[in-house]
Amino acid sequence: MYSETAYEITTLTPQQPTQHPAMLPTEIPPGVQLVTLPGGVRTLAYTPQQAPPAPPVPVAQPIPAWAKTTALLTPTVGGGVAAAGIGLSYAAPGLIAMSEALWAAVALIAAAAIGVPVLLRLGRGAAGAGTGRGTTHITQNITASGMFGKANGTINHH
Repeated sequence: MYSETAYEITTLTPQQPTQHPAMLPTEIPPGVQLVTLPGGVRTLAYTPQQAPPAPPVPVAQPIPAWAKTTALLTPTVGGGVAAAGIGLSYAAPGLIAMSEALWAAVALIAAAAIGVPVLLRLGRGAAGAGTGRGTTHITQNITASGMFGKANGTINHH
């Protein structure tokens, strides 16, 4: 039932020192180091790698009031701009008509500013030619002494 083995099991006793071939430091695989045990025996052993320290956990900062206000105003302002754009698109035909009406009003004011004095001058010349009266010149001289002094004036008819 049991078969004989070709191996001989022996145990090491302190009287039988063991000789291990010396390894060069370059032959030692990574993660393995030469350690000295408490009994004075030196051997190769795997040593645990020390993990780098964990990064500090960030502490949650409170959100500043200005950021909250800005975040609340952003959709409101965006909605207002969108509403204004839609309103302008509906009002564009009316605005174009208003601008043409304003240009017509400007032309009427310019014509009146030029035409009324010309008509008055023509009317005055025709009325004054029949009566024989000339034009009246009025000269006014105003004087004042000091910054807040009382002003005096004279009016001369020629």
